[in-house]
Amino acid sequence: MNMEEEYKGKEATLFKKLEGKKVQCLACAHYCQIPEGKTGICGVRKNYQGKLYLIVYGRAIAVNTDPVEKKPLYHFLPKSLVYSIGTIGCNFRCQFCQNWDISQYMREKGAGAEILGQDLSPEKIIDHCKRNKIPAVSFTYNEPAIFFEYARDTARLAHENKMKTIYVSNGYESKEALEEIAPYLDAINVDIKSFSEEFYNKICGAKLQPVLDTVKRVKEKGIWMEITTL
Repeated sequence: MNMEEEYKGKEATLFKKLEGKKVQCLACAHYCQIPEGKTGICGVRKNYQGKLYLIVYGRAIAVNTDPVEKKPLYHFLPKSLVYSIGTIGCNFRCQFCQNWDISQYMREKGAGAEILGQDLSPEKIIDHCKRNKIPAVSFTYNEPAIFFEYARDTARLAHENKMKTIYVSNGYESKEALEEIAPYLDAINVDIKSFSEEFYNKICGAKLQPVLDTVKRVKEKGIWMEITTL
């Protein structure tokens, strides 16, 4: 499949250009430096000719209407239903992931894999919620930091329509991403998987400190936060 035929999604906004058509992704705390034609750790943010694209923009692999307590959030919109969406890909590689078939899809299939998911634009998401009187949208199933532009555009539209928004996150948002999403984010559940740096490195392919930094920043911004320890 050549570049013209390949689904490219939408050009990202959270990146900066480097020398030699490399780019640095600013969506999560990995801050991947990505050569032309390659993706970051998540597998869904790809460098095309010196520009970064979110190749899962508008492609939701998991879509459900859930009780908010399933996120889990127990003190935010209790007893409400939320419209939950997620994409393929993840910036962690947790060996115990319950959604590994979608989160690790790009690692399993490799470069050039088909971008799975139904066509679900931000406008379609909000229209569904309005028609079904669902008060909130939840970005979940995989890490929303990696599909930042898709989540941000949906969250902004949700707020314009007086709906609430939720992140279910591993806490690996970059400082830049959290700063930009904060005005449109009402609640977040952060999964702190361990307080061991070794655990994060060996089991999750990440580091502990960025997660703790995110928790502090979320608290400082006054976003409703609940913590999961799985």
